[in-house]
Amino acid sequence: MGEGRNLVGVDIGASGVKVCQVKESRRGLGLMRLGFVPLGAQAIVDGQVMDQAAVIEALQRAFSEAKIRQKECAVSVSGQSVIIRKITIPMMSDAQLGEQIQWEAEQHIPFDIKDVQVDYQVLRKRPETSQMDLLLVAAKRDQIEDYAQLARSAKLKPMVCDIDAFTVQNLFEYSRGLPADQTIALINVGASLSSLNIISNGVSAFTREIANGGNVITEEIQRQLSVPFDQAEAYKCGGTSDPDDPNRVGMVPQQVIQIIEAVSDSIAAEIQRSLDFYVATSGEAEISRIYVTGGTANLAALGTAVQRRSRVPVEAWAPTEKVVIEAREVNAALLQTRAAQLAVALGLALRKEKEARS
Repeated sequence: MGEGRNLVGVDIGASGVKVCQVKESRRGLGLMRLGFVPLGAQAIVDGQVMDQAAVIEALQRAFSEAKIRQKECAVSVSGQSVIIRKITIPMMSDAQLGEQIQWEAEQHIPFDIKDVQVDYQVLRKRPETSQMDLLLVAAKRDQIEDYAQLARSAKLKPMVCDIDAFTVQNLFEYSRGLPADQTIALINVGASLSSLNIISNGVSAFTREIANGGNVITEEIQRQLSVPFDQAEAYKCGGTSDPDDPNRVGMVPQQVIQIIEAVSDSIAAEIQRSLDFYVATSGEAEISRIYVTGGTANLAALGTAVQRRSRVPVEAWAPTEKVVIEAREVNAALLQTRAAQLAVALGLALRKEKEARS
């Protein structure tokens, strides 16, 4: 369990930097400060930082504009540098597991074990078969250090590094709890990456990152309509990019709707392949409900496509549903506009200064 005050949640994503400062109280999760600064399309690609100066400047601006003075923060990593595996090993004591985990990890991680930071969680012990199930997580030390160094260069103090999929799960558990007798899927559709986390009987059973997100829709609009990226992004979101345009909202070419539906279906097909793989290999119960969040979850076409392909009820989940605005400094308009994109930042903000392994 964590002790001390909450850390500032810092989500360095492909679309922008999101920062959240919260305070837990009897009223629930109170949002004290919120910041968002957009990043250029090529600043971060597949979780890899391409423009460090731009990210550092965005971090500084986000903290400054949100008036966040606290420096202690939690960051997260994602992309191809992160490996998550559910493995089965012989039953052993905690002390034995601590000694054996590096060797076990070597059998399942496709990187040199010296190059990764390994963590794990015991999911289930099965005395009847003398086996235990582990969730094994490995992230390349280089990427962890890169993100930590970005924070330090912005004069912040990174205290915790998490994985995107698990931060979303932590926030969902805080908001709704995890069903003990059902299997659900959490999908966070970001700008360039989507994380899938299947939770069975209250524990994570399968995770996968899909190298597709909202940007592929924007890029296809850009390609077919021969417009700049910003214009295509604005069309995707429902209006033109010129704030002085009297037709800013609603003047979207009919072709855009068709593109959104077509690309959403291709993203849904990718998601479905992962769902099919899980069902075929896990032996667990069928998935009873799918929750979709992230900026692209605002597009109804995506949820419709996922539901049509999976034949499972799909619900758009708002990460802010149990969040109470606690301070006047919170920009209500920004919160409303960016709410769907805050799952990782809010999940990170649940982390505490002094955390011990549970």
